[in-house]
Amino acid sequence: MDKLTDFFKVLSDETRLRILILLYHKKLCVCEMCGITGESQPKISKHLAKLRDLGFVKDERQEQFIFYDLNLNEQAYKEILEKIVDNINDYPELKSDIEKCKHAEKYLEACKK
Repeated sequence: MDKLTDFFKVLSDETRLRILILLYHKKLCVCEMCGITGESQPKISKHLAKLRDLGFVKDERQEQFIFYDLNLNEQAYKEILEKIVDNINDYPELKSDIEKCKHAEKYLEACKK
């Protein structure tokens, strides 16, 4: 039951919800998430650490970058995110994030400079 409660606590935070919805679509690094959301690197990193500690995301190093991906083992969690994505038109900020996610590589390139 604690894991389910943790999941709903995660969803109750706007930044963590935005991160989960982005990662529902593709693996991203911190700088890509910062570019997409307009949030600072320390803020995104702090939330990713919490999500990783709770087991909802996993990370993988690729060169100098660490990419994050969803790590949802419970079908119910996947279905909740899927329902949000299915109704994305009801959530303009999330919809905008997903549109920006399609061009996430440009934010990655900015980090290489």
